[in-house]
Amino acid sequence: MSFTRQLSEMSASELNDAIDDTNFPQAHILSRGRNNSVCSTSSTSGTSSLADRPQPQTEQSTAIAGTPVEEVAPASALVPVAGNQRPRLILKTNGSSPDSDGTQPKTPMTPRTSTTPGSGHEKCTFHHDLELDHKPPTREALLPDMARSYRLLLGGLGENPDRQGLIKTPERAAKAMLYFTKGYDQSLEDVLNGAVFDEDHDEMVVVKDIEMFSMCEHHLVPFYGKVSIGYLPCNKILGLSKLARIVEIFARRLQVQERLTKQIAVAVTQAVQPAGVAVVVEGVHMCMVMRGVQKINSKTVTSTMLGVFRDDPKTREEFLNLVNSK
Repeated sequence: MSFTRQLSEMSASELNDAIDDTNFPQAHILSRGRNNSVCSTSSTSGTSSLADRPQPQTEQSTAIAGTPVEEVAPASALVPVAGNQRPRLILKTNGSSPDSDGTQPKTPMTPRTSTTPGSGHEKCTFHHDLELDHKPPTREALLPDMARSYRLLLGGLGENPDRQGLIKTPERAAKAMLYFTKGYDQSLEDVLNGAVFDEDHDEMVVVKDIEMFSMCEHHLVPFYGKVSIGYLPCNKILGLSKLARIVEIFARRLQVQERLTKQIAVAVTQAVQPAGVAVVVEGVHMCMVMRGVQKINSKTVTSTMLGVFRDDPKTREEFLNLVNSK
């Protein structure tokens, strides 16, 4: 299971539990001259950034304080390094896999060729090493079944699916839903595409007002708005467009805004190992506008502050001032 997929299956409360802020430099060692006090700590529990991390050949598992954590895919393995590198974010689980409780949304698996010797499926592009059944090669293969489901829905509403205006509606609706949820087919590693650069820069980087469109997982209606992301680099910066692409990974899924906000923050942390990450999301939810209480002017604002943004009020205030400035 990849790191991004693991995040997508966690609720907001589980993501809260998963973040160990003790691995960020604390506010009491922070000075306004951020050069060395933030990025050079004495901890030996840090890891290299995603771009520098070697690709292991086998899946690894990591235990934190005696608590087993689930295995993650090689591209996202938690590989320890020595030296005075910055501490990294650690994900913890409560002894159970998000897949096992039956309460969290499951991400569709991307098929791959089996590499298990002697399995009889070495050349089968439909087979998963850890699964006994066969999967379709792409999510587009689900279109016929989805279109039939939409056709049944139209009939259940009392409409005639065969009338001129609705003949192709089931297929169009199925394609639209696949597009709305295309984030399930994207991973953090693929989106970054190596766009992590060494740069002697330790001042705040903010990209604000990134447009966001997502789908409420409770009612399957849209919510939309804007995302602002800030981070304090530790000698590594991320290509600016990649921040917007990270938003797309997690927004193009069935979501709740609270979980979306935290997933973006954790993904940025995983990408460049900064001293801190801040994310603010402002959204308008159609489930509150066109149904239910029907409050057309209401907006929902959520935030996640990690590292120095949580620990140091001045850094947090600087970020919020930049985000709110016109």
